[in-house]
Amino acid sequence: MSRLQSSGPTQRQLRVGEQVRHALSEMLPRGEIIDPVIETTVISITEVRMSPDLKIATAFVSPIGANDTDAVIAALNKYAKFIRGRVSFALKQMKYMPEFRFRLDTSYDNFAKINDLLRSPEVARDLGGEEDKED
Repeated sequence: MSRLQSSGPTQRQLRVGEQVRHALSEMLPRGEIIDPVIETTVISITEVRMSPDLKIATAFVSPIGANDTDAVIAALNKYAKFIRGRVSFALKQMKYMPEFRFRLDTSYDNFAKINDLLRSPEVARDLGGEEDKED
């Protein structure tokens, strides 16, 4: 039986992604990467999505206190192979060590936009207008 393309990640992908997220979250604050952009930024790993074959790990990061988030993402991608080597000790159980790709996490921005829309006067007027209903 083949899986449908539109279905979500498997339990295995979710579990391994969470293990990789923990390993990255423990490695990054130790200061093993000598780069001024990474050293001066607090980096939060919000999610790691694994490819179906578990060979590619896309880490969504949220740089806290960074003026130039693109520079942080570029620096992380520059050191992806070094990070892969450092994280490999925490992920010994994996047959293949995944290739890391770092992306900016924009989910918080999306949540803020939705929140602003829901609090707008137009939406509040539409949600609060129970007397406008016709029977």
